[in-house]
Amino acid sequence: MPLFGNAFSPKKTPPRKCASLSNLHLLDRSTREIELGLEYGIPTMNLAGQSLKFENGQWVAESGSFTGDRREVQRLRKRNQQLEEENNLLRLKVNILLDMLSETTAESHLMEKELEELKNHSRRRK
Repeated sequence: MPLFGNAFSPKKTPPRKCASLSNLHLLDRSTREIELGLEYGIPTMNLAGQSLKFENGQWVAESGSFTGDRREVQRLRKRNQQLEEENNLLRLKVNILLDMLSETTAESHLMEKELEELKNHSRRRK
């Protein structure tokens, strides 16, 4: 029997109270959106005097707010197309170079293996 009691036996913790006393988690989705204010609407932004809204995963100019020059837009689209084609070409070149590198590496490993086998074979003959 220890003199001062067992110092290593922790006391039992009291039971926890209910995590949430709110009954909002019992409500259906539409009521929760109304109660908690989760209805934000369509995201919009204003850049250089042009109003844009986010619809179906893309930013779209709102009707009547476009003030840009049509020729500038066409020039930018043409430049974008050129850059996409150049990017595709560069990706193709990188893939070809990676294929060539892996082929050369495989051949190098085969040659090293053959050379090692020839060395071992010549050592055995001596």
